[in-house]
Amino acid sequence: MFALFMKEISSFLSSLIGYMVIAVFLLINGLFLWVFPTDFNIMDYGYASLEGLFILAPFVFLFLVPAVTMRSFADEKKTGTIEMLLTKPLTDLQIILAKYFASLALVLFSLIPTFIYYFSVHQLGLPPGNLDSGGIWGAYIGLFLLGAAFVAIGIFSSSITDNQILAFILAVVLSGFVFTGFEFIYSLSWFGKVDLFIKQLGISAHYSSISRGVVDTRDLLYFFSLIALFISFTKLSLASRKW
Repeated sequence: MFALFMKEISSFLSSLIGYMVIAVFLLINGLFLWVFPTDFNIMDYGYASLEGLFILAPFVFLFLVPAVTMRSFADEKKTGTIEMLLTKPLTDLQIILAKYFASLALVLFSLIPTFIYYFSVHQLGLPPGNLDSGGIWGAYIGLFLLGAAFVAIGIFSSSITDNQILAFILAVVLSGFVFTGFEFIYSLSWFGKVDLFIKQLGISAHYSSISRGVVDTRDLLYFFSLIALFISFTKLSLASRKW
């Protein structure tokens, strides 16, 4: 499993895909946070805060994570190497987890350089260091968990098709719905007393909670359950070849 994990990491870093994902993530967030005159601009905002990053980053991940995961199984199916991979002395779950953690590592690599934003804002505070560090680190945990959930959805989307573009589109749609779809349904107030439960089914409610610096075990359980659910769907998708 570790050998497959390292192979996946190497394939990301030996091509432009890995570097482009990291560069695009940093570029988009950097432009909105420091250059463009928007509500997210830290210098124009007048407060030592990284709130803009944690509002923007999920929407950037919504497109970048599917771009990372779309080739996971779709490319293997298209080139015919999936059969050779599945004959190796690895279980389906081990193969899925190796690809999952490799994609998740790339998400982590894209987040690490943004720590420079934290240290910059830390120094820009008046006095220096006058910012809610606990809230920021909590928001980083939430952003990483959100990325982990998007990776699980992307891996599943890639497992049900041999077309990378279709896998990308499906991952974007599914991730977008799980992220904001339930929030939208909640806002319609169609289901009365059940509305709040429907809201809690979406990522947005739990991400917002963690982003305030409150790392609640219920939110952690939600993310881990969501990741496990889509990994199970992926395992089921691979197992369908035997039917």
